[in-house]
Amino acid sequence: QAQLVESGGGLVQPGGSLRLSCVASRGVFSAYAMGWFRQAPGKEREFVAAISRTGGSTAYADSVKGRFTISRDNAKNTVYLQMNSLKPEDTAVYYCAANAWITSRTEREYDYWGQGTQVTVSS
Repeated sequence: QAQLVESGGGLVQPGGSLRLSCVASRGVFSAYAMGWFRQAPGKEREFVAAISRTGGSTAYADSVKGRFTISRDNAKNTVYLQMNSLKPEDTAVYYCAANAWITSRTEREYDYWGQGTQVTVSS
């Protein structure tokens, strides 16, 4: 509880879109709030977005608000991050994470982490 696997990363031009997916296994997915974080080379990992257990509440970093959308499908044990209007500064490894208790912006509050998927925004 839980094993998380991200997918959907890749190379995209500025202004383009990607949808990241994170599939959970070996746990009760609906019991967890979920988050997306990212880490650029030489930088600390930073919060991107979070969603509550039922999907009723979401939170976003100011840098992605209006461009990124987090969603979840509990029947598929999957959380998504739809990324639109991508910018070069969005380039990073993106991680999904599970929180057994709260919907949080704080990295240390999360209990389980995926291995990450690379997103590169470049012309």
